[in-house]
Amino acid sequence: MSGERNKRKEYLILVVLGTLIALGPFSIDAYLPGFQNIASDYNTTVSEVGLSLTSYFIGISIGQLAYGPIMDKYGRKKPLLIGLGIFFLSALSCIYSPSLDWLIVSRFFLALGAAAGMVAAKAMVRDIFPVNEVAGAISFLMLIMGGAPIIAPTVGSFIIDSFGWKMIFLFLAIFCLLMVISVTRFLPESIIPDKLVDLKPKQVAINYYKILTHFKFWYFAIAGSFAIGAMFAYISDAPKLFMGNFGLSEKEFGLLFGLNAGGLILGSQLNRLFLRRYTALQISLFNSVFLVVLAILLLVSAYLKLGFLPTAVLIFGMLFLLGFQNPNTTALSLEPFTRKAGRASALIGSLKMIFGALTSFIISLFHTTSIVPLAIVVLTSLSCSSILLFVFIRKQNTQISLSEV
Repeated sequence: MSGERNKRKEYLILVVLGTLIALGPFSIDAYLPGFQNIASDYNTTVSEVGLSLTSYFIGISIGQLAYGPIMDKYGRKKPLLIGLGIFFLSALSCIYSPSLDWLIVSRFFLALGAAAGMVAAKAMVRDIFPVNEVAGAISFLMLIMGGAPIIAPTVGSFIIDSFGWKMIFLFLAIFCLLMVISVTRFLPESIIPDKLVDLKPKQVAINYYKILTHFKFWYFAIAGSFAIGAMFAYISDAPKLFMGNFGLSEKEFGLLFGLNAGGLILGSQLNRLFLRRYTALQISLFNSVFLVVLAILLLVSAYLKLGFLPTAVLIFGMLFLLGFQNPNTTALSLEPFTRKAGRASALIGSLKMIFGALTSFIISLFHTTSIVPLAIVVLTSLSCSSILLFVFIRKQNTQISLSEV
């Protein structure tokens, strides 16, 4: 019975962690249908409004780097609750933004708060679960996290139609308060705080450098970040692509965006089944090749202007395969670390958001309804990801051969 109770407790913890990690993407996707309304209210362009997305990516990258060592030194829960407090206040600031610049800055601080949940969730999975169960646990988190992009645009479009885009941030503030209650009641402290962790900026940078240059971490974290960069290029371009280019309404866009996110969830859950027969590395290698093939087809479709249906199908296929890729590369990146799990988790998350910020910024530079720029960015990102994975295999085999000599 105790074993069953422990299993139930583990699932409850995963649900809370999954909801925490979903706070970040939910904060991205919920206001996407309101881009045109925001641009109209502030008398600017949709591309300029896109800077509020870029500032969010920058904030969540910096925030994760900050929380990593703090959570290793002071434990997971206290910094997490402080981060949720920052998120709550920033959401209120977004509601009362008198200008686009104010909104851009408020979104930056909103991301700083959301970063706490993203670091804590991955680190606590690494703290609580055995190494061989981490990829499966992260896939479970992806089930809940993946629900955010499905629900968020639909919720966002309903709120925009009924109350205006600023009320999206009131919804986020209330959601944050519910998370504070869940964390306080259901999450245990998963580590003994390590008071020896040095928070001086120089030492923090040295420790991050050591993690970054770890052979296994480098290849899987960067490969995973390139893959996520492709996904965020799509996310940042999606409103312009589907509403501007293909003429979808806000509600139609919300439904399509949710359907594509459903592909991400489906992939992450099938990944748990595949992990029973194949290793995370085998799945990642296989997927990376198919992702590149789909990206090539998207570029061909863009050049030939084949229209809405081929574009939607190819994007769905890529997101489906990314549902496999993200949990596996994350688990493989975290595998070498135990005491430094907080910092390793923070660095992975930060790298992914940095790549997301770069690709979303690059996409924002193209003031066109053409799909070609998106297709090129996606193909470049996924090709780099695949190359890194195969280079890792080659170097690993070389190291094994040399050790046998």
